[in-house]
Amino acid sequence: MTEHIPVKQGASQAASAVAPAPESNAIASPVRLKSLGVLLGTLRIGPVLILLLLVAIMSQLSPVFMTAQNVGNVLVQSAAIAILAIGQLLVILTRGIDLSVGSTLALASVVGALVYAETGGGAATIIAMLLAGLFIGALNGFGYVYGKLPHPFIVTLATLSIARGLALGLSGGQPISGMPDIVNTIGAGSVARWLPNATFLVAGVAIIVAFLLTRMVWGRWIYAVGGSPEGARRLGIPRNWVLVSVYLISGLLAGVAAIVYSGRLNSGSPTFGQLAELDAIAAVVIGGASFLGGRGKVSHALIGALMIGVIRNGMNLLNIEAYLQLIVVGLVIYIAVQTDVIRGRLEAKFRVLKAAAE
Repeated sequence: MTEHIPVKQGASQAASAVAPAPESNAIASPVRLKSLGVLLGTLRIGPVLILLLLVAIMSQLSPVFMTAQNVGNVLVQSAAIAILAIGQLLVILTRGIDLSVGSTLALASVVGALVYAETGGGAATIIAMLLAGLFIGALNGFGYVYGKLPHPFIVTLATLSIARGLALGLSGGQPISGMPDIVNTIGAGSVARWLPNATFLVAGVAIIVAFLLTRMVWGRWIYAVGGSPEGARRLGIPRNWVLVSVYLISGLLAGVAAIVYSGRLNSGSPTFGQLAELDAIAAVVIGGASFLGGRGKVSHALIGALMIGVIRNGMNLLNIEAYLQLIVVGLVIYIAVQTDVIRGRLEAKFRVLKAAAE
C-alpha cells in the first residue's frame, strides 16, 4: 500500500502543475474567440465588401460607370455568367466541377438557331436549347457516376471538347443569325430602358435553386454529400442520384444561359461561351464556396458574378487591354482561393478554442 502512495502524490502534483493551464486558457479564450469571430465574420461578408469597394473605385475612375445605361450593361453582361454560376455552385457543393458549361452554352445556341431556322417557333427553339443543355448534363452526370471515373474533371473536360465540336459541326463553323422574338426579348429587352429582362430571369432561377437548397430534402442531401461523402453513404442518402441531378441541372442552366446569350446577339454561334466555364467557377469561388464541398450559397454566387461583371465593365470603360483583364480576373480568383484556405484554417481553430472554452 505504501508503495503506491508516492505514485498518487506524484499524480496529484502533476495534476496541480497543469491545473493552472486551463484557467489561463479560460482567461485568454474569450478574447481570442471574439477576435477570431470578428475575423471570420469579416471574411464571410468579404465578397460584399469587395463588390462595394469595386463599385466605389470604378465610380471615381469613370463618370459613366454609375449611369443607368451602364448599370444595365453590367447586369445584362453578368446575367449569363450568373446563371452558369448557379449551376456550377450545385456541382462544387458536391466536391465536383463542370468544365463543359461554356461549350454547352455554344451548342445550345447553335441548336436553337437551327431549330428556329427550320420551324420558326419560339417555344420549339427554347425547348431545343434546354434539351441540348440537358443532354450534355446527362453525359456528365451518368458518365461520372456510373462510369466510375475518379473525378468529374475528366468527364467534363471530355464533354467540353465534344460539345464545342458538335457546335462547330452543326453550324459549319459559322454564326447562324436569327432568334425568335421571345428569345430576343429575354436576352436584349429591358424595362424602363435600362433594367434588363435577363435580370428577372436570373432572379427567378436564383430563387428556385435557393428554395431547393434550403427548403427541400434534396438540398440538404447536396450539402451532406459534399460535406461528408462517407457520412452521407452511411445515412442512406442516394449519393449517386444526387450527383447525377446536379450535373443535369448544371447542363440545363447552361441551356438557359444560352437563351440569354443568343437573345443579346440574335444568333447562335459555336464561339459563344469561350472561357465562360472559368468565369462561372470564379464567380462561385469568389462568392465564398469551397472546393472541399458542403459550403456555399446562391446569393454569394450571384455576388461573385456581379464582381466579375463590374471588373470587366470597369476595365473596358478605362480602355484597359484585354490581356490585362485576364490577368486581373486570374489574380482575383487566386486571392479568393487563398482566402478560402485561410478561412478554413481559422474556422478549425475557432472550433477548437470554442470547445476548450466550454
